[in-house]
Amino acid sequence: MGWKAAEKLIRHWKILRGDNVMITRGKDKGETGVIKRVIRSQNRVIVEGKNLVKKHIKQGQGHEGGIFSVEAPLHASNVQVLDPVTGKPCKVGTRYTEDGAKVRIARGMGKSGAIIPRPEILKVRSTPRPPVAGPKDTPMELVMEKTYDPRTGMGMPNL
Repeated sequence: MGWKAAEKLIRHWKILRGDNVMITRGKDKGETGVIKRVIRSQNRVIVEGKNLVKKHIKQGQGHEGGIFSVEAPLHASNVQVLDPVTGKPCKVGTRYTEDGAKVRIARGMGKSGAIIPRPEILKVRSTPRPPVAGPKDTPMELVMEKTYDPRTGMGMPNL
């Protein structure tokens, strides 16, 4: 990617993995699908089962070759999140609820203003956290040990 394209990266993403979206431009215009992957470094998203292209893959060690249909990335501006109430594409805004939680809402002309829920798939980690400490983890006794006292200056290195 050139430096001009890197300047225009989306800073605040309103589309998340697992969102129901409608494709607004391209050969699959008007079709709906679920976001399978978000590629933030390129401002692109992959919609499950949409924007299929033929890919020629050469046979190699451990896999067969042939012509396969794969999902190509779409630019993020070519998809819109679906309003959960009306089922129509809408803009996404953010609001804070009474308890202080940040939520996404449906915006635009004639939209419901309903809260767009976070997708359930985001709660599942792709790499689960290890349940026990590994050999390279610092023991909790050493983490909690007090090594510096600001009142007396004990533990301060001599600089």
